[in-house]
Amino acid sequence: MKRENLILLADAYKYAHHKLYYPGTTQIYSYLESRGGMFDNTVFFGLQYFLKEYLEGQAFTQQDVDEADAFLPQVFGRDDVFDRSKFQYIIDKYDGHLPVKIKAVAEGTAVPISNVLMTIENTDPECYWLPNFLETLLMQVWYPCTVATLSAETRKLIARYYQETATEGSEAGIDFALNDFGFRGVSSVEGAGIGGAAHLLSFSGSDNLAGSRLAMKYYDTQKVYGLSIPATEHSICTLLGREGELEIFRHVLRTFPTGTVACVSDSYNIFKACSDYWGTELHDEIMNRQGTLVIRPDSGDPIRTLLAIFEILFDKFGFTTNAKGYKVLPPQLRVIQGDGVNYDAINSIYEALKEHQISAENLVLGMGGALLQKVDRDTQRFALKCSSAVVNGQQIAVEKSPTEMDKNGNITPSFKKSKSGRLKLVKTDGTYRTVNEDTLPEVPDQLHTVFENGKLTDTLTFEQVKANLNDR
Repeated sequence: MKRENLILLADAYKYAHHKLYYPGTTQIYSYLESRGGMFDNTVFFGLQYFLKEYLEGQAFTQQDVDEADAFLPQVFGRDDVFDRSKFQYIIDKYDGHLPVKIKAVAEGTAVPISNVLMTIENTDPECYWLPNFLETLLMQVWYPCTVATLSAETRKLIARYYQETATEGSEAGIDFALNDFGFRGVSSVEGAGIGGAAHLLSFSGSDNLAGSRLAMKYYDTQKVYGLSIPATEHSICTLLGREGELEIFRHVLRTFPTGTVACVSDSYNIFKACSDYWGTELHDEIMNRQGTLVIRPDSGDPIRTLLAIFEILFDKFGFTTNAKGYKVLPPQLRVIQGDGVNYDAINSIYEALKEHQISAENLVLGMGGALLQKVDRDTQRFALKCSSAVVNGQQIAVEKSPTEMDKNGNITPSFKKSKSGRLKLVKTDGTYRTVNEDTLPEVPDQLHTVFENGKLTDTLTFEQVKANLNDR
């Protein structure tokens, strides 16, 4: 299948930059960072996908140049903005392979905010305009980085509640404590794949097949990392109407008499479903199963609903009290909350369970839009900025240092101040920090060349990326 035309994957204003850079410019060196935001660390992930999908090998063809030459003059209404010779040069000299060098921290690494994550520079002085031309596409790495960060931070949050309330030895359940329900809520299939793979760095539960498929294709793994279970939806549970709900529930249990199966139970009255149907009519069948029924509420205030459901289930099915003093349902029964779930809600839900002496192991979660769609580039304040250039043979440290006005009318420095010079990322005493390239020569640079002149030079498997995240 033909690639997208890379020449047309940039913001329109960039096509004039080859003329606007000061005469004599021969190199542009830029870096990517997360300038801060929701979390203090950012997990770097997804660059390998973009390199393989868009930049590796022949990035564009003669046909692409011709297509751009017909399209872009219409965008600007003039013929002196787009210069096809710039791209023709790369076709003629490099057969469409991009003369740029990209260095990056190993994917899966969690790096404190305000540190360099990636650098890009041209390797041919004629292509000084190319590094920041590629900004539009490469900046999209903000998305998998942000989803990976959100999932990693959510795992840390859930793990804390497991440590405080759950039975010793139940920690394996954390892998399935947050499930990706986001495929239907994202804006594209590509987004589902990129974001879904990012989630799988921290969790195994996923109904988003695109995530596993992307990890397999672009991160050289044969393993399917996103795992799921049989589960109902409302079109199943409402098929016989209100009076037939019990019969549907019975059919679900008998269709999957072993293993884990989930059933949405709020089609009419979640509390009656838990008390009269699951807790009475089907009680013995549930308790005699070789497996677990996962009951799913899907409406109402999550905390009030969950607390009421657990009270009913403890009454109907009994519970044990673990060594930490928290109630645990029998292993044949668990609850999943998939409505109204986001990072803050997860904290509130588990805190409410803790306050009512309910172990975290009783509950798993599903997150959709809040996981894959309700994030943006400003969630972690991503930016790609030029920090060094060569102009008329002189190396120049480049930076922006804007000011802004606070609410009292005072002029103060902006958080958008950028770094200057050629950079490297070092790790000393277990801590990452950004320094200039010639600083601390005895300390190795954590940025490694991953792409040079059209070739990927340092690829990772999905297993290695997961290991990098778990090794912090």
